[in-house]
Amino acid sequence: MAEQIEILIDADACPVKDETYKVAIRHKVPVTLVSNSFLRVPQHPLIKHLTVSDGFDAADDKIVDLSHASCVVVTADILLADRALKVGAIVLGPNGKPFTENSIGGAIATRAIMADLRAGGDQLGGSAPFSKADRSRYLSALDEALNRLKRAQP
Repeated sequence: MAEQIEILIDADACPVKDETYKVAIRHKVPVTLVSNSFLRVPQHPLIKHLTVSDGFDAADDKIVDLSHASCVVVTADILLADRALKVGAIVLGPNGKPFTENSIGGAIATRAIMADLRAGGDQLGGSAPFSKADRSRYLSALDEALNRLKRAQP
C-alpha cells in the first residue's frame, strides 16, 4: 500500500508557510510543520505542528524520520535536503527550486566552500532577499510536485 501524500516543513525560518497551507488545503494533503519552538498555525484538520527539542539537528532528524517517497519536504537546509532525498522524498527550497540527486552534490560543495571562506574571515554577502518571484516559483513547484505524487499513486 502506498504511503499517504503529505508535506513536511522545516518550519523555524520558512517564509512560505501560508502559501503551503493554501496549496495543501486545495489538494487535500496534510502538512506537518516541525520546529524547535512554538509556532502559531491555523486550526485546520490538515495542518499540524510538532515542536522538538532545541538539540542540534533535532528538527532535521524528526523530518527525516517522517520522510518517505510520497512526501514533499520544504527546507532551505542543504544537508537536510540531502538526507530527505536519500529516503526518496521530493525536496523543495522555499524559493521553489528543487533539490535533486543531480544538484545536491554541487549544493553541498558550495556550502562547504562558503563555510571555509567565512571561517577564513572573508566578508560575504548573504542570500538574495526573498522575492515575489521566489514565492510564485514555490507555489508552482509545490503544485507540480503534489500533482506528480498524485499521478504516481495506484
